[in-house]
Amino acid sequence: MPLARRGKSTHVVKEVAFGTRQFCSRGTEIPAVRFVGYQTFAILTQPPLTRATPRGMAEFNHFRFDAATRRLRVPNAPRDRRSETVAIPERDSRLARAEGDVMIVGGSAAGLFTAAKVAQGGRKVRVLESKPGFEPASRTLIVTDHFRNQLGIAAKESIINEIRRFELFTDGRSAQVALNKPDLIIERSRLISALARDAQKAGATLDFDTRFLGLAPNGHGLRVQVESGGRREELHADSLVGADGATSRVARASGWPPIETVPLMQAIVRLPKDCPPDTTRVWFVPDDTPYFYWLVPESPERGALGIIGEDGRDTKRCIERFLQKKNMEPLEWQGARIPVYKKWIPVRRRIGNGEVFLVGDAAAQVKVSTVGGIVTGFRGALGVAEAILRNGNSGELSALRRELGTHWLIRRTLHHFQQKDYSHLVDLLNSAARQSLGEINRDESTRLLWQVVRRQPRLVLLGLRGLLMGSATKV
Repeated sequence: MPLARRGKSTHVVKEVAFGTRQFCSRGTEIPAVRFVGYQTFAILTQPPLTRATPRGMAEFNHFRFDAATRRLRVPNAPRDRRSETVAIPERDSRLARAEGDVMIVGGSAAGLFTAAKVAQGGRKVRVLESKPGFEPASRTLIVTDHFRNQLGIAAKESIINEIRRFELFTDGRSAQVALNKPDLIIERSRLISALARDAQKAGATLDFDTRFLGLAPNGHGLRVQVESGGRREELHADSLVGADGATSRVARASGWPPIETVPLMQAIVRLPKDCPPDTTRVWFVPDDTPYFYWLVPESPERGALGIIGEDGRDTKRCIERFLQKKNMEPLEWQGARIPVYKKWIPVRRRIGNGEVFLVGDAAAQVKVSTVGGIVTGFRGALGVAEAILRNGNSGELSALRRELGTHWLIRRTLHHFQQKDYSHLVDLLNSAARQSLGEINRDESTRLLWQVVRRQPRLVLLGLRGLLMGSATKV
């Protein structure tokens, strides 16, 4: 164990700072939140009497660092007492990982949210974005009010409308669900811009025109190969986060298997005069899609009519036919490939002395019942940030796994419904069941499912029928 030499000064330590936290000194036992070791730790004295030295050694006067308790002790020594020799332990590999650089590949919503949370925890964060700047494609999204709780003030900038009612249609039948707390219509490009500013404000660095190529272990963490401005470079990080979408390069380079995706298509249309701007409409047409069509108002004048399908060409034909049937003209088109959640994807892998994580679409953190991924992607990002900052521990990831599992159960139930099954479902939605649907949002799926079934027990039989129909063909 290296030792600090006996000092020649008789000054008394006045103040000690580790990272950004300061502690009063003399005569007290000081909790050391983290021992940074070499490079970034600072000992503030009056007058200065310490200096950082290689491999974690330093010269201290009138205090010692206890490696067993990770506390600093400042003895009540007389002013003229010379400093004593203090043993400073070299930082272990676990602590080194807890303080190393974090690199995030992909300026997605989940990636930027991860960057902000990790940077707020005191770590050095660098986001690599392959595009020359943030020019995210426009896409109208609908999220629950839980989005506000996650983002706080930053949520306001991306919200363009609020939804207070759902109308469900199938084969001439309909049902209405009034929401206690409104759903939110957000614009994806605005959201990305707001998240980027939050990440930078927290201290994260954004590198544009930087494409991830591959990774390999090194002695301390990971070597990350990138192409930046047409030139290949090698970067280094202790932790790497793949936030680069459903076809994640980071996931493939780290050994995760590919994930299945389905096509999402939507057309921006003029809002029909009979559709209130605070009402979302949903149509169940199982001959076209095992999912559904939707019409989400952006404003009193415009809305997004969309569909989730299973095959790209068929999906395009179906939405064009549906637009004609509803006498709507597409003003513009939007689309994406959405990951299909089938089972929990472990989000953490060790590669040498480094760690690789996945967040958002890269880990299929999508509610497969409705294919919504913003709120669940943020939950995954928060969980990964917790795991990075707490050496692998995250209660949020465990809770997210349960939530996604419930949505998978709902999707398995609905995926093989026929028209008559949806008609029966709408008929069974009595006032008590509709009240539960309005009181509890779909980001609390287990509680929502339990309350709806409790208020309409006959839904259990319909659900069991759906599960049996799909038992031979898994979703």
